[in-house]
Amino acid sequence: MSQPAARAALSPDEARALFRRGLRVPTAGYSAGFAQANLIALPRDLAFDFLLFAQRNPRACPVLDVVEPGETSAPVFGGDLRTDLPAYRVYRHGELVEERTDVTDLWRPDLVAFLIGCSFTFEAPLLAAGVPVRHVEAGTNVPMYVTGRRCRPAGRFRGPLVVSMRPVPADRVADAVRITSRYPAVHGAPVHVGEPEVLGIADLARTDFGDPVEVRPGEVPVFWACGVTPQAAVTASAPEFAIGHAPGHMAVTDVRDADYQVP
Repeated sequence: MSQPAARAALSPDEARALFRRGLRVPTAGYSAGFAQANLIALPRDLAFDFLLFAQRNPRACPVLDVVEPGETSAPVFGGDLRTDLPAYRVYRHGELVEERTDVTDLWRPDLVAFLIGCSFTFEAPLLAAGVPVRHVEAGTNVPMYVTGRRCRPAGRFRGPLVVSMRPVPADRVADAVRITSRYPAVHGAPVHVGEPEVLGIADLARTDFGDPVEVRPGEVPVFWACGVTPQAAVTASAPEFAIGHAPGHMAVTDVRDADYQVP
């Protein structure tokens, strides 16, 4: 079995066990058929403001689940939120201070964890339809960019929209839009097609998160709202403490992709 096929064949429990033991890799292509999620954990006194921010910016921050303060698992995620993602980022007063594989000692009784839909979820349907996904082919992280578009603020949260990008052959763009639009809980249809400069992205080779990928002749860069947007809001809004996933290093959930598909 090839390495991509082996990653895809892992159950969520098997993938999470690898991450718990220290495997630190982007999760694109892992546990095919199961949804993935972004993580942001904030002090309880900020939770309502963030929930309102997510409600006002549903394309970038589609909430899949919210846990009670101090809880470390969720109905959609049977693992441990402190150990079962490949990598985490720790923020203090809006500054990224640390990246690590285990945040058990930092998890506080007042932390409220949000699981936000991830576009990795609709990559299996894209691939099944014959739409290429370049970073999966290359075994790298998806390219992500901070745009010039501002999210609608809420309470103490504000910040820019972050997008992920996948090059799509021009004659398959309509298919990519159609397929992904059926997954609104994991960002849905693209927010922009072509012309990255319209989003304020000057150079696709210079990512803000993840890895650049080749855009080949005849392909169009297609941009989806990205679940790293909450971490950009943390940077812009400077709460005293927050924990997020390392971009591209997601929570592999127990929910089937198809459960988030709409007719």
